[in-house]
Amino acid sequence: MADPTQAAGAAHASFDLIPVVVLLAAAVLAVPLFRRIGLGSVLGYLAAGLAIGPWGFGFFHDAQSVIHIAELGVVLFLFIIGLEMQPSRLWAMRGEIFGLGALQVCLAIATLVWVGIALGYPVAASFVAGTGFVLTSTAIVMQMLQERGEMAKPQGRRMIAILLFEDLAIVPLLALVAFLAPGAEEATLADRLANVGIGLGAILVLVLAGRYLLDPMFRLLARFGAREVMTAAALLVVLGAAVLMNAGGLSMAMGAFLAGVLFSESSFRHQLEADIEPFRGLLLGLFFIGVGMALDLQIIASNWSIILISVPAYMILKMLVIYGVARATKAPKSEALERAVLMAQGGEFAFVLYASATQFGILTAEWNATLTAIIIISMVLTPLMIIAHGRLAPKAAPSLEGLDTPEGLAGQVLLIGFGRFGQIVSQPLLARGYSVSIIDTDPQAIRDAGQYGFRVFYGDGSRLDILHAAGAQHASLILVAASEREAISHIVSLARHEFPMVPVMARALSRQHAQELLADGAAFQIRETFESAMVMGREALLRLGEDPILVEDTMADIRTRDAERMVLEQSGGLDESRALLHGNIDQPGGAH
Repeated sequence: MADPTQAAGAAHASFDLIPVVVLLAAAVLAVPLFRRIGLGSVLGYLAAGLAIGPWGFGFFHDAQSVIHIAELGVVLFLFIIGLEMQPSRLWAMRGEIFGLGALQVCLAIATLVWVGIALGYPVAASFVAGTGFVLTSTAIVMQMLQERGEMAKPQGRRMIAILLFEDLAIVPLLALVAFLAPGAEEATLADRLANVGIGLGAILVLVLAGRYLLDPMFRLLARFGAREVMTAAALLVVLGAAVLMNAGGLSMAMGAFLAGVLFSESSFRHQLEADIEPFRGLLLGLFFIGVGMALDLQIIASNWSIILISVPAYMILKMLVIYGVARATKAPKSEALERAVLMAQGGEFAFVLYASATQFGILTAEWNATLTAIIIISMVLTPLMIIAHGRLAPKAAPSLEGLDTPEGLAGQVLLIGFGRFGQIVSQPLLARGYSVSIIDTDPQAIRDAGQYGFRVFYGDGSRLDILHAAGAQHASLILVAASEREAISHIVSLARHEFPMVPVMARALSRQHAQELLADGAAFQIRETFESAMVMGREALLRLGEDPILVEDTMADIRTRDAERMVLEQSGGLDESRALLHGNIDQPGGAH
């Protein structure tokens, strides 16, 4: 009989941590480096995968096994996206999902199919090849939108709508692959209807579970369970929804997205997001590493001519379709170009479609490998294209349609800048009946102000001709409420030099900025955070039970000290200035 100690030791030794360490080390080294040099985290993950894969240092030889595990990252990512999409918001996007999404997918399929036909492949194989490239990488585009802060912006929401339609489209496309397969005529209409029914049934079960079971379950766990049990339950919900959709013949990612939508109005939404986020980030990075590993250099070398033609052909044609659809649906040129660049690559669902087509005999194993390499190369090129677009694309000029420019204005007060600060400043002046001429450089803010009864002119207050057109020379007072430090300083300096008889009051963004404005000749400056902080400090003393008279005396002393500090700091007396501050180092319980 074997020694139990030896058996336990053998079992312990069989668990090899080296692959895990290599994966983590590759990500930790590559991603910060690539982000540092401006190439982005996605390209860093892809490069790390190529380095440790079969064609790099050879630490891994089965990239597909890594990708299959890491696909959970895409699933978790879509769950988090679903948490941000309340049903009402998703319903409001229905036109973009089924209108814009369907238009782009159908036109792209009709265009990209011809690439394979032109290269001499059969029609069915060409259809599958082009259709696979139409399916954009949800993982790459979502990651890029998140890094660029565009998830909640209108252009970002439109791209998300298209991606959602593409995720939905994988279901009928897989059914179409089965229909195109040799011998597909043997499948009966009843079988096809049964498959559709199973898919709809899976969606119905998920909706009912989300509506009637999930909130009660989490309330029960919150009452009796530990934090780790809540995390386990969150993962159970996401993965359970993915498995249910997969069993119904639908996309796992779509199941996770629907689960997120069902939870979007739950009181446990934020806790779920916090629990899932670490797993999502790690597994999504692992997915990109797996894609980098799967780049088969031998296949590329054997079929280099086809790949050299196909990659630019697919990407350019797809970009033309995306740009054309965007412009046809009234998107600005800058948004249309950005969408075309971001969505130019093939996606992870293409691997699923090509694998299914290979099983049904539409694609050969070599064709599958070549098409997979084409998709991966397009993924690798996407971050580089985005960087090139950011550096080379012309900056979009704001639309000035419908905006008035200043011409011969003669208000008693000239207000430059109409953001939140400027709007508040205008109220007491308008309440007392003073005429106020307002200029700003944000077209959308000007249009929004018009809806609230303000007439704001489009003009840059840092230009002397605009100041003259806005009536600065006739004004009794110039108020500078712009939002950028350099612009405020320049306007103050210019106005004091050109209109020395007109007092200038300015918004200061910091203490140092206030000193600069005083040196430039501002008659009055106000630090935008100073007064609000003083009000809060006064209220804090009152709520602590201090005598109101003593509170007013204390606040007056603070103001006097602050004014003295400003004078001292302007003359270089920093040590004396610091001595006027109240510190807590010597207080009981203070910092030590």
